[in-house]
Amino acid sequence: MLFLYNQPNILFSRDKSMKILIKQATVVNAGSKFNKKIVDILIDSGVIAKVSESTLNDVADKVIEAEGLHLSIGWADITANFADPGFEYKEDMASGAAAAQAGGYTAVGVQPATQPALHSKSEIEYVVAKSANKAVEVWPIGSLFVANEGKDLAELYDMKLAGAVAFSDAKRPIADAGALSRALQYSGGINTPIMVLPYDKTVAPGGMVNEGEVATRLGLKGIPALAEELMVARNIKLAEYNNAPLHFTAISTKGSVKLIKEAKAAGLKITAGVNFYNLFQTDDALTGFDSNFKVTPPLRTQADVDALVEGLKECTIEIINADHSPENIEHKDVEFDFAAYGMIGLEVAFAALNTHVAPKIGLEKLVNILTENPRKLFGKAIPEFIEGAKANLTLFNPAEKFTFAKANIRSKSKNSPYIGTEFTGRVVGTVRG
Repeated sequence: MLFLYNQPNILFSRDKSMKILIKQATVVNAGSKFNKKIVDILIDSGVIAKVSESTLNDVADKVIEAEGLHLSIGWADITANFADPGFEYKEDMASGAAAAQAGGYTAVGVQPATQPALHSKSEIEYVVAKSANKAVEVWPIGSLFVANEGKDLAELYDMKLAGAVAFSDAKRPIADAGALSRALQYSGGINTPIMVLPYDKTVAPGGMVNEGEVATRLGLKGIPALAEELMVARNIKLAEYNNAPLHFTAISTKGSVKLIKEAKAAGLKITAGVNFYNLFQTDDALTGFDSNFKVTPPLRTQADVDALVEGLKECTIEIINADHSPENIEHKDVEFDFAAYGMIGLEVAFAALNTHVAPKIGLEKLVNILTENPRKLFGKAIPEFIEGAKANLTLFNPAEKFTFAKANIRSKSKNSPYIGTEFTGRVVGTVRG
């Protein structure tokens, strides 16, 4: 039993015989007969023993009861950077897992942006071993190319046997079309998805933020939408040529949504994700030169934000990323030009999404995106909310207002622009048997 209860005190237990009674929780699970119903749940030794619309009075080691309590199957993310091995001063497996759990996630895919990169079976085995018995299930994503350099294919098959669920070069765009084409040919033979970040750096050398009025006003080098859309178009063509599935890790422009929608309509095996902040934040946030808003892909315009949200509604975009990218203060508290890219996201993603995106797409759809779609991409079993199933649950209150504080952060790094921001929607805890 792995359990975290965030309110009012943190409790973490590995007691496999523990009994937990959850009282009066509203179920958010479209596939369950209890969807939208208020139930009591008894979890015994990590297994859902009872689910009842009537009051349960079983004796339990821990009773969870809170006004406005909601429950779903556990959330999953596929873009976590745990920086382990090599950059443990930013994050390590333990702190990353704690951050994920505090944010309501019971499973995370960890990106291969490490040193050494996760480009052979030994590094995958390292992640599997070091993440064992953590509060969240950790899925290693292997490097597509050696050292994430986009040239020589890494040991894909060996990594898959060792536990890799997908292949990616993290946030390094793959410039060599031939190399990606060969990778797509090979990955089809081992039935493992490839994830790519669409960005042609040659279009915007030195670019840091969205090309537009804000960048001009602030004197910052811009990244045009074209830099992303060229690569989206090219990679769609490569996927079509090789008859292979391809996942765009994160898109940010209206044009990308259009290209991917057309590819799907043509029957191509294309999927896409979006970083949570691109769904509500525009480049207007850069006015204060907060380096925590220096992210990849960059914050875009309101027209792009609206198109991305519409892409979620119509299922052109299937996945929302927390894009957890920890950076220590030495890499962020510097001039904007020299600051590292990225913000931490695991602890705050749900609160931001519930506040800004759920009112537009609905809470049930948001939860479905967070729970089922990442697992479908990686071929993982979707947890069941039925009696006799192993518990894999996230507890949350979508109506609770709170101010995100540094004290809420379990990550080693604190690079979030949202410290001090009030949100609606708070994670209560997770239970994983």
